[in-house]
Amino acid sequence: MNLTGAQIVVECLKEQGVDTVFGYPGGTILNVYDALYQHSEEIKHILTSHEQGAAHAADGYARATGRVGVCLATSGPGATNLVTGIATAYMDSVPMVAITCNVNLPLLGKDSFQEVDIAGITMPITKHNYIVKDVTILADTLRKAFSIARSGRPGPVLVDITKDVTANTCDYEKKSPEKVAWRGRYKEEELDQAVGLLESARRPFIYVGGGAVISEAYQEVRDFVERMDAPVCDTLMGKGVIDGHDDRYTGMIGMHGTKASNFGVSECDLLIALGARFSDRVVGNPRKFAEHAKVLHIDVDAAEINKNIKTDVSLVGDLKEVLSRLNGRLSKQEHGEWMAHIAELKNRHPLNYDAGELSCPYIMEEIDRVTEGRAIITTDVGQHQMWAAQYYKYSSPRTLLTSGGLGTMGYGLGACIGAKMGQPDKICINIAGDGCFRMNMNELATASRYNIPVIQVVINNHVLGMVRQWQTLFYGKRYSQTVLDDGVDFCKVAEGLGCEAILVTKKEEVAPAIEKAIALKKPVLLNCIIPEDDKVFPMVPAGAPISEAFDAGDIEK
Repeated sequence: MNLTGAQIVVECLKEQGVDTVFGYPGGTILNVYDALYQHSEEIKHILTSHEQGAAHAADGYARATGRVGVCLATSGPGATNLVTGIATAYMDSVPMVAITCNVNLPLLGKDSFQEVDIAGITMPITKHNYIVKDVTILADTLRKAFSIARSGRPGPVLVDITKDVTANTCDYEKKSPEKVAWRGRYKEEELDQAVGLLESARRPFIYVGGGAVISEAYQEVRDFVERMDAPVCDTLMGKGVIDGHDDRYTGMIGMHGTKASNFGVSECDLLIALGARFSDRVVGNPRKFAEHAKVLHIDVDAAEINKNIKTDVSLVGDLKEVLSRLNGRLSKQEHGEWMAHIAELKNRHPLNYDAGELSCPYIMEEIDRVTEGRAIITTDVGQHQMWAAQYYKYSSPRTLLTSGGLGTMGYGLGACIGAKMGQPDKICINIAGDGCFRMNMNELATASRYNIPVIQVVINNHVLGMVRQWQTLFYGKRYSQTVLDDGVDFCKVAEGLGCEAILVTKKEEVAPAIEKAIALKKPVLLNCIIPEDDKVFPMVPAGAPISEAFDAGDIEK
């Protein structure tokens, strides 16, 4: 059948099973929005308050569901407003397709009104991108974009379409989405070497990253941990693959990881990295990281092998498939003495906080208790992000959505809206500091407009908490531009944007506020006032070995 380019865009979205898109209209993308109007029963469009919110919402939708998230924007500033969200998705390997429209083909390259080379701008932060100047290749380009976004190591793909292409017509024939198949690049002898390393280890430690979530290797990882009889830690991206209540679980690793994880990894003789990339926030000083251990690294992306940490054996392939094969070959291991030592480390170095006053750790524990650990938690970036990772016990994957690689302040509320659209039966709660919330609070209007019942928890200490913590510890308490003690009333802001608001100043108010927010079934803000000098511990100074993790007790000694 003969369709316009705009109609082809919509038909391709339907082909790919897209049920929700997030975006903001403008002049060059009007034809696409007109076509969407005709299909509003099949594809729900969420009009965000800002294009960055649309990108984060598409990201949150993708992380919560495992499907490709989609966002739309017009040319010029509309397109550039997506950039931070695209970079966020790229750093955390999130499958997303961003569709932008540009000026008419004859106007390209002439500094036309609202013209920008968005393909050039986003080239370093996408898996691939396209500019479509011919309507006859539009459908296949969009199909390729979705295939690339979800294959191998996922990531964002941008498709920029000139406005005249959206108006031009050509024949369109419906096609089914290609099935993504991934073949590992490892050899049988490498698999044998891996088994040999695993069976000869006396002090193995397992380190789980976001690749375990992406590959949906949850059961394979848990079976592997059981078969290895080894302690296991995770990264921000790997939360929930291992049940946070599991006896073998030691908590997060790295700059704000537990002492049990950091000390245990520093003492192990074999470190097994599952879908992790050895980021600087995990490794600290690479020369001192797991310096007594051999390293087995399993990852889908060959570029990650030996990039940050030298490996002894590596297997490049889909983690689910690789672990299935390893589990089939690996004999049941026993490491009783090592596991007893790790248990003693956990007992000696538990996470702790001041229980005498209202704090974010207490709030996270109450959210965990009230929701029975079944909520989806999104976060912004900073102290609250680390407390959310430390004190909520994630028992299943895709339940902590956070900007790990880029560290994007303003990520959480848009992502929470996207998560709720993708998982409407889940309680979705965004945890934000007051500094982060100022960057995205306009998206409360989006939640209100569609009555999306997200819960926004503001951890309000009237400062930029993580930056202040560094200023306290390393900059002589010179609090340059980190004090936010002004007249902004977040409860009034939320009410003005059409949401309910609850002020929380005491510990005994936390649980009733959470319960009320859940029961209201509408967007609710909880403004929680905590002390300005609460700190996230443990902590490893930037560039220091993770074996040098310290906490408040160490400072007092």
